[in-house]
Amino acid sequence: MKTNTNRLFFIDAMRAWAILMMLQGHFVDGLLDPIFRDNGNPIFSTWLYFRGITAPVFFTVSGFIFTYLLIRMPQPGMENPRVKKGVRRGFQLLLIGYLLRMNLFGLLSGQIYDSFYVVDVLHCIGLSILAIIGIYVFSTNKSKFVFPAIMLGVTLLLFLFEPIYKQWSFSFLPTAIANYFTKVNGSVFTIVPWLGYATMGGFLSMLFTKYKDSKFLYPTAIAIALTLGTSLVFYSSKGFIWLYNATSINLFQMIEQNNYLFIRLGDVFLVFAVFMLLRKLMTNSSILKIGASTLTIYVIHFVILYGSFTGVGLYRFFDHSLIPGVIIPGAIAFMLICTFLSLKYKEHEPELKVQVQQVFLKGKAQGIELYKTTVPILKEVSMKVRLFLIRVLGLAKN
Repeated sequence: MKTNTNRLFFIDAMRAWAILMMLQGHFVDGLLDPIFRDNGNPIFSTWLYFRGITAPVFFTVSGFIFTYLLIRMPQPGMENPRVKKGVRRGFQLLLIGYLLRMNLFGLLSGQIYDSFYVVDVLHCIGLSILAIIGIYVFSTNKSKFVFPAIMLGVTLLLFLFEPIYKQWSFSFLPTAIANYFTKVNGSVFTIVPWLGYATMGGFLSMLFTKYKDSKFLYPTAIAIALTLGTSLVFYSSKGFIWLYNATSINLFQMIEQNNYLFIRLGDVFLVFAVFMLLRKLMTNSSILKIGASTLTIYVIHFVILYGSFTGVGLYRFFDHSLIPGVIIPGAIAFMLICTFLSLKYKEHEPELKVQVQQVFLKGKAQGIELYKTTVPILKEVSMKVRLFLIRVLGLAKN
């Protein structure tokens, strides 16, 4: 891969890896019998640790890709075509996130279950995109350092003050909104602190854009990522203890007691380093296709595993009941099936969109025809009813 290319193949490969990790992670976590969840088992503990890396990598890469495409456009602020596309994409992800948690049978019976309002990864990524757009527009016509400074500042603020705001119940907000900030009602992810990984990804993309033509880009980036990653994973907790002892600020002690955000950020840097190191092997077309199809893969896996819309999925029949001998080949098959179906959908997506558009246009034409036919009839019926009421009211007055 040449350093001056506009396509960062290792980022697509990271996204492909993250979505596949998410598929097997959801499958194993949802269907494995609790009796086999032994943290003392090196195989299970290793799997559990790497599963914890998946979401931070996914959020960071999502922020990286969107910001990278956003700042490549020469038009500033609202004139940037990526702003409009990003707003549309953000709201699209929010809509899909809610649709995936909708139960059609409950809807037909006039019920909307509480699970519909639960916030998941798509909601948070959608809001993260909208937040990045907001920061970008705000930073327009300001110093070129404002945008990256705010992006990095958001990450640090969300990560540093997480021990404080995670205690807030947000009970003063409606449940549907509070779910974006607290897990009390069952939300899997919340916009705070997960927005911090997306803004960090955006900050990293700005560094890559600035130094994209440097022949030392990758050697320098790999060395920095390895150094930061190792430091955060192995020494960040000790660093916060040192800060607490030096300043007596309780916040640093609270961070150290549950220092998962900075440690996971270190893991993200290490994953970046590995994929940058192997970037020349990341140009396989299948890997790139998977990386570009993460949304459809996510939707398909949600329908098959959790039974979106109908409530009938693998989780309903095998909830925490399978043994490792079934789970392992099952997870592999699950990843292959979801990926295959997604790539087939992407292959026929243009045709399907044309068919959907034709159905929409046909329905629209029929609706207009029905409107033209029924309006005169409704007017006539309305006039007769009006005359009837006038006569009745006239008789009553007499």
